[in-house]
Amino acid sequence: MNIAIVFSEFNEEVTSRMLDVAKEKAKLLKLKISHTCMVPGAYDMPIIVDSLLSRKEVDAVVTLGAIIKGQTKHDEVISHAAAQALTDLSLKYKKPVSLGISGPGMQERHAYARIRPVAERAVEAVVKISQELKRIQK
Repeated sequence: MNIAIVFSEFNEEVTSRMLDVAKEKAKLLKLKISHTCMVPGAYDMPIIVDSLLSRKEVDAVVTLGAIIKGQTKHDEVISHAAAQALTDLSLKYKKPVSLGISGPGMQERHAYARIRPVAERAVEAVVKISQELKRIQK
């Protein structure tokens, strides 16, 4: 299975570690990472994910990001917009797109605590969804 990974530059201390964990998990699951793309933030992911999903060699996309709460509700706006756009793209292309974006409403310490579980589950999710799609399309 060929996957692409899109990760956020915003909160890079967290997301770069998420990327490392996702790569480890992909290797363990014998997945090929065909593309690794960095975008400024979670809100910026959909256009890159759209382009990747349109490629024949990409079977699924893993997204990685950390949306940390600030003094406003901006984190909620960003996370809801990103989640909806990524869901729409998954449905448009009939290919799995995982939501490996932690937040909203979390503080920085929570983001660090979620690095491994969120990144691993994001990779596992695209595999499981892909397997289920193959099973029901037979």
